[in-house]
Amino acid sequence: MWVAPSSGTAVQDHVALAEIELCGDLMIAASASREERLSPDLIDEVLRVHVLPDGEPYV
Repeated sequence: MWVAPSSGTAVQDHVALAEIELCGDLMIAASASREERLSPDLIDEVLRVHVLPDGEPYV
């Protein structure tokens, strides 16, 4: 079996890492909740979504 040598550089996808962190935050919130499902308001709070005065979401 041949394995390519490590070049010593790590490639990071910052968007993917942020999405993984948000999913983790949702899982923590869900495991701490006594309800069967998270409410939309709690999901917005966990994901740090804010609603502008015109009703549009702002992250």
